[in-house]
Amino acid sequence: MQIKLPSIVVAVAAALAICTYASSCSSSEGKSIDQPETFKVIQPVLIDTSYQQEYVAEIHALQKVEIRSRLKGFLERIHVDEGQPVKSGQILFTLSSRSFRDDLLKANAQFKSANAELKAVEVELKNTKHLVEKNIVSKSELEMASAKKEAVLARMDEARAAISLAQLNLSYTEVRAPFAGVINRIPMKQGSLLEEGALLTSISDNREVFAYFNLSESDYLNFIMEEEQGHKGSVALKLANHTLYHHRGKVEVSETEFDQSSGNIAFRARFPNPTGILKHGSNGKVIVDKALHNSILIPQKSTFEIQDKVFVYVVDATQTVRQKNITIGKRLPHYYVVESGLTPNETIVYEGMEALKDGQKINSNRINLQKTLASRIKP
Repeated sequence: MQIKLPSIVVAVAAALAICTYASSCSSSEGKSIDQPETFKVIQPVLIDTSYQQEYVAEIHALQKVEIRSRLKGFLERIHVDEGQPVKSGQILFTLSSRSFRDDLLKANAQFKSANAELKAVEVELKNTKHLVEKNIVSKSELEMASAKKEAVLARMDEARAAISLAQLNLSYTEVRAPFAGVINRIPMKQGSLLEEGALLTSISDNREVFAYFNLSESDYLNFIMEEEQGHKGSVALKLANHTLYHHRGKVEVSETEFDQSSGNIAFRARFPNPTGILKHGSNGKVIVDKALHNSILIPQKSTFEIQDKVFVYVVDATQTVRQKNITIGKRLPHYYVVESGLTPNETIVYEGMEALKDGQKINSNRINLQKTLASRIKP
């Protein structure tokens, strides 16, 4: 038989059940609120490392000269093509040479004529000497014969000079490569009338290239000090497409004075160029490795910024986090080098700063930053 309870008893039982549930929930929520949240914490690492500094560089060929005509005349023949490699002494262009050959023939004829006249004058001079010795003619006749010989000798010297000049001009009609290299653009075409000094082409020796880049005075002094400590001046090169050139170069020389307008000084690095990928006039960035000693490193994710200032959360002995301003010296991939505001003995929050407030208590889960650094930072 089913027993029916009074409605008031049912209401009281329901109310008691609701109160019990509410009390349980309240107790559970209070417990979760009182329990501090756990955050990963680290200690800054004191380490010797290095970083890379990039400097804009201009690429120059080892040798580059303009090839110009030394004569006025017609361009008879072009023996090479643009972009063609050539050897030292190879004929590049031929200019019309007929007039210069005629000049050489004329100079040779003049020399032969003077030489023949010299023989005749020498015979006359010899006879005059005999006549003077016999008192048949006066000494003035001998002096006139001697002067005639000197005049003929002068004409012979003049003829020799004309021959030399004609030979030189004739040699200029064949334009040769001054060194081994690659031919650049050829603006003139076969049959063009050339003026003296007209540009025929230019030639570049790109077997090695120079990269010129500028350093500030402080960077210059640091670079010199590192070289004195035995560090080699080896540098890398980043190309215009942001890829790294597969050969390293060596810093050779610097200018002797600073540019007063910029405060920089120019350096020159030499790079091998066996495949010829580097061209005269191209651009890139010289990458210089710089050493850092006893540097304090922290992850970038362990910081946050407020009005252009960088902060970290420092965890004190009571597990309370305090906001602290730090000064950044260098930015490395994923890490900051701390210049001031933090010591290696302090503990900071590793990540999750957006969920923290100044003065908040936390539970700490300490992790070893040294292991992470070993895989990412260059020693």
